[in-house]
Amino acid sequence: MKVRTLKLALAFWLVGAVCFAQNPHIGTWKLNETKSHIPSGLPKYATVVYEAQGDSVKITQEGIRDDKPVHSEWTGKFDGKDYPVTGDPRTDSRSYTKVNDRTLTVTVKKDGKVVNSARAVVSADGKTRTANLSGTDSAGKKITGTAVYDKQ
Repeated sequence: MKVRTLKLALAFWLVGAVCFAQNPHIGTWKLNETKSHIPSGLPKYATVVYEAQGDSVKITQEGIRDDKPVHSEWTGKFDGKDYPVTGDPRTDSRSYTKVNDRTLTVTVKKDGKVVNSARAVVSADGKTRTANLSGTDSAGKKITGTAVYDKQ
């Protein structure tokens, strides 16, 4: 019985590892400031790290927002459900939805209200990730931008 349980656990682990290994978002991404346009009011993450955490994904972001350092962390699934964010006082949850193998959409909320959204696409060669950003500034005006990241 123990051997059977061990084999089953190993099979589930291998399937999970293969699924995440095929996810082109997994890895460390560094902002390419030359190719990016991020207006004031939107977060400017210098580094974004996607890593497998069991059957979930942990995303860690380091950067600046409103000229202040930001370190945020999110752990969840790409299932469109809200999961909590820590470290960013302007947000408290995010939901990620997998559109296709290379595309994710994200909705960022504070107190249940959408404050930012993005559509992130990894290039066919897996070396570049482009996020089209939208949100509102402190005056309530709609703002958009583009963040381009290089895989490390």
